[in-house]
Amino acid sequence: MSKEAQKLIANNKKAYHDYFIEEKFECGIVLHGTEVKSLRMGKCSIKEAYIRIENGEVYAYGMNISPYEMGNIFNKDPLRPKKLLLHRDEINRLNGAVTKEGYTIVPLQVYFSQGRAKIEIALAKGKKLYDKRADIAKKDMRREHEREFKVKNLY
Repeated sequence: MSKEAQKLIANNKKAYHDYFIEEKFECGIVLHGTEVKSLRMGKCSIKEAYIRIENGEVYAYGMNISPYEMGNIFNKDPLRPKKLLLHRDEINRLNGAVTKEGYTIVPLQVYFSQGRAKIEIALAKGKKLYDKRADIAKKDMRREHEREFKVKNLY
């Protein structure tokens, strides 16, 4: 994933809090015209979204793309399942990990790369409550150290 010519539309920070991210994949999204226009305006949410593999195809459920204001009759249902485009071997690897090893697939971010709408998904394992608490404690410690460092450098 190169950083050039990318425009971030939606980000799922909660996924990093709730899951251990193992492996990331970049996929294309099958969209209709008014959905693309709505995405260009930044009207997308993936907070409640999840990914499923059905009949050898990957779908994103709960990904909310708000209706385009000037789309009237051409607007699609904002919560309809969106098909994701991946290579066959990637789909097989994801499917094997989900069924055998207890992983889950979560969306991380939606962005435009070279004019095409992409979604970054990840193979992830759920965190336990004590893992989440440990992460919060680490973050607090880091923040405290940065604050102390900043105060020391002022004098």
